[in-house]
Amino acid sequence: MAERPLDVIHKSLEKDVLVLLKRGGEIRGKLIGYDIHLNVVLANADLIQDSEVVKSYGKIVVRGDNVLAISPVEIE
Repeated sequence: MAERPLDVIHKSLEKDVLVLLKRGGEIRGKLIGYDIHLNVVLANADLIQDSEVVKSYGKIVVRGDNVLAISPVEIE
């Protein structure tokens, strides 16, 4: 049976992810929660624009209607 999208996101819990935003920015952080609307909760999150960290957050909630994509990240 094929995996459902939320199953793939569930496998990324407690791991670093990159959230691409519809307005063009990116937020990188540890995925600590999500819901069926793709609202995501990230810990130790950084707002990234033009490959540079613009702002850092302790915890942040990103509304699902702002999310374009969610991708696992390998931190070096």
